[in-house]
Amino acid sequence: MAKRHLAMQTLVHGPSRGIGLSLARASATAVLLMSCIVGAVAGETAAEQASSAPQARSASDPASATAAPQRRWLPAPRVNGRIMPSQVGLVINVADPYSVEVGEHYRQIHRLGDDQVLRVELPVAAQLPVADFERLRASIGDFFGDRIQALALAWVRPFALECQSITAALTLGRDARLCTATCAKQSLSPYFNSRSSMPWRDHGLRPSMLLAASSVTQARRLIERGHASVGRLAPRGGVVPNVHYMVTADAARNVRASLFPPAGPLRSLGIEVKVEEGVLPAPGSPDVLLVQTGTARFQGAESLDWLPGALADHLTSFGGVLDRSAGQSTVLDWIDAGATASYGTVSEPCNHPQKFPHPQMLLLHYLQGSSAIEAYWKSVAWPRQGVFVGDPLAAPYARMRP
Repeated sequence: MAKRHLAMQTLVHGPSRGIGLSLARASATAVLLMSCIVGAVAGETAAEQASSAPQARSASDPASATAAPQRRWLPAPRVNGRIMPSQVGLVINVADPYSVEVGEHYRQIHRLGDDQVLRVELPVAAQLPVADFERLRASIGDFFGDRIQALALAWVRPFALECQSITAALTLGRDARLCTATCAKQSLSPYFNSRSSMPWRDHGLRPSMLLAASSVTQARRLIERGHASVGRLAPRGGVVPNVHYMVTADAARNVRASLFPPAGPLRSLGIEVKVEEGVLPAPGSPDVLLVQTGTARFQGAESLDWLPGALADHLTSFGGVLDRSAGQSTVLDWIDAGATASYGTVSEPCNHPQKFPHPQMLLLHYLQGSSAIEAYWKSVAWPRQGVFVGDPLAAPYARMRP
């Protein structure tokens, strides 16, 4: 197969306003322009490359949320391999009983070696003080060798460092300027849409993900779903996973709708893509692999029939505030409902689509056998405010090795 190359650039079409609780109206939004000179995955024919999405209109205009754009598939880079259990480093906070129990369960389920487990002592609080963060990052650098490509963080709190998420800070480093303008555009993540399955080797970063849930019991279920998912959907036939992209009436939070792919079966990959109106799929919807929506709050996700390894997220300001102090639904609501990985922001991002998982890139990387941590990290162009949560090793489309 011919060598493939990916180029990407971003365009900003005017300012984007906040999408927090106090939001009354939303005006222009930033959009992502991807210029891809690549082939489509799994032999699927791709439409011509996407142009920039239309600007969001005022939230008072109902047409802004419901107008149907011309949908087209984007090409994605072909990915070879995935992050394996032997390449994941686990960090446990010995000052947090949740972290100790959940971390030990993760170590046993995924059979991690002693040299893959770093035990530290951290404050159990929403925000990690800068001095503690610097010590933690130094400990990670000293303990884990070049074999470790990604990190599983066995706790719920801390989930933030100042205005930055803890996962982004540990992966990309602290950005002291972020709190001066959390709605500003950011630099492109070097891992965005990468074809690499060795991010430490190829990009000098280790993507990280929190093993977070509302309780130890829910965290154990999350880990067991992640483990059960590996390779489960790689053989074609049998279950037809459903991918749900929700078009909501919330104009400020519906900005990803123009990036949704066309609805219908993707026969070469054995999935069904559904683009539907509403906040969530209908109760009882079967074989759910992915849900993406735009809303501040949702209820009833536990009624869906989630497949092991399912992904789900909602575009809103504070979906990553894991102590739920912001009054919005969080990624923990997805995890408790049955999803295996999610993403949400910890500080006001405004509705830049680049700060949230790109609908098609998330799906297309996952369908190639990438793990959850790879698919989610590779789908966010500007990830500094977003916290990644779930089982990093979930990989339902993984090709099993002998």
